[in-house]
Amino acid sequence: MGILMWLVLGLVVGVIAKFILPGRDPGGFIITIALGIVGALLGGFVGTQFGYGSVTGFDMRSLILAIGGALVLLVGYRLLSPRRMFS
Repeated sequence: MGILMWLVLGLVVGVIAKFILPGRDPGGFIITIALGIVGALLGGFVGTQFGYGSVTGFDMRSLILAIGGALVLLVGYRLLSPRRMFS
């Protein structure tokens, strides 16, 4: 996949992940793309290790793996971020 396709996939996956798990997360457009791209890499790695497939193109399986990876990153961030009680 080319760089432009990774950016598009990252944006789509990041927006879907933030839609599924809404909340007060930092970041705008660039962070959403980065969340999606890193989520796609994580989902592809885990999917390949367990034999579910990989993120090699823009199809339904790779989209689901990428969204799963982005959701794992988002949940991990929320678990590790310090909670602000009075903001």
